[in-house]
Amino acid sequence: MSFAEVVSQISKIIWSPALVGLLIFAGLFFTAGTRFVQVRHIKDMLKSLFAVKAGKGKGISSFEAFCMALSGRIGTGNIVGVATAIAIGGPGSVFWMWIIAFFGAATAFMESTLAQKYKFQHETGFRGGPFSYIEKGLGMKWLAIFFAVAGIIGYGTGLVTVQANGLSTSMHNAFGVNPLYVGLCLAAVLGAVIFGGIESISRVSSIITPFMALGYIIVALIVVCFNLEAVPGVFKTIFQEAFGVGAAGGGIIGTTIMMGVKRGVYSNEAGQGTGAIVSASADVSHPVRQGFAQSFSVYVDTLFVCTATALMILIAAPTGLGDNYAAYTQSAIDTIFPGFGSKFVGIAMVFFSYTTIMAYYFYAESSLIYLMRNREGSRLEKTLVVVLRLTLMSFAILGTIYESTLAWDLGDIAVGIQAWVNVIVLLLLSKQGFKALRDYEKGV
Repeated sequence: MSFAEVVSQISKIIWSPALVGLLIFAGLFFTAGTRFVQVRHIKDMLKSLFAVKAGKGKGISSFEAFCMALSGRIGTGNIVGVATAIAIGGPGSVFWMWIIAFFGAATAFMESTLAQKYKFQHETGFRGGPFSYIEKGLGMKWLAIFFAVAGIIGYGTGLVTVQANGLSTSMHNAFGVNPLYVGLCLAAVLGAVIFGGIESISRVSSIITPFMALGYIIVALIVVCFNLEAVPGVFKTIFQEAFGVGAAGGGIIGTTIMMGVKRGVYSNEAGQGTGAIVSASADVSHPVRQGFAQSFSVYVDTLFVCTATALMILIAAPTGLGDNYAAYTQSAIDTIFPGFGSKFVGIAMVFFSYTTIMAYYFYAESSLIYLMRNREGSRLEKTLVVVLRLTLMSFAILGTIYESTLAWDLGDIAVGIQAWVNVIVLLLLSKQGFKALRDYEKGV
């Protein structure tokens, strides 16, 4: 059995129906426990994005934290991941992406609220995340260390390859650029930002992320508007095949649900703990406010950006593209703007992947800082941070030449492990999240 086959088998084990069921159950449980917080507090979600700093310490603003989390969520999963879900699970998988996003917004609220509650001060600003609420909330330091180590390995290496692979594939499709050259350029521009620390990362994210998301959605709307007559049929197909009705039949409904949930979770990251890591760095007046902001980022990622990709593909993409998933969206745009689709998606992937890898670095760095919290500011901590930066840049280069399937499987393993641990911990600490929400609502 080859290495790629071993990785594939491990990915299937981690992403068993049990994990899918756990994620759905958690979303339902948190939705019920918060009395549909993701619906009742939409107004507060929008307000929280622009709240001023509370002045409690050195931290980033709520909007900067929102953009950093969103930059981590909007990546190859929104283009390549959606195409993969549709190609393997059929149009019905889009419906299950919507479902996991809706209930995942409640999960994102819980993890971000708890992250604020258990954050700690570092010389670079507030830090925290699942490792903090695992140690302080459950008293399970060994599990907190495991989560932090997994975060360093996953976000500092494996997941970087997924983003880099999608970026290089799109650039090769659009401009015929050698993947290795793409990797070298990517590593260089990454280094220019991550060596500037959290302030540099948050500043670049808050500038690039809103514009790249809005620009992508506008192009998608143009494609849809040129094909308005096909829209009702597309939505009908999505809803029919989500439940095994229609051309695909009921035989693949399990695959449809699995692909929709897997790609949805990979894209919006609700339950993985990444949004919690960013949320811990925000300086807000109440923990719940950052929970609101991260709930909204799940909506933006899946209900807006992923849906934009899905509609373009289902309305306009030609058949017969095989496993060249990046080409699905490119071909769809080409039907309206001949010759422009490949270039636009290639450029979009550059921004999507670039900002996502920046966010991945922040997740890994925060995990490392947690492990070194008793040696804050030491030479060892600073040396390890530099090593982490160089390692991430190296994997960005290597990722551009990985086979696509292998890259996705490696990413799925890292995401799956994080999700298993974090969601179980969130369920155990759910009373604290519910209590924080009640406290906020009493004070409003």
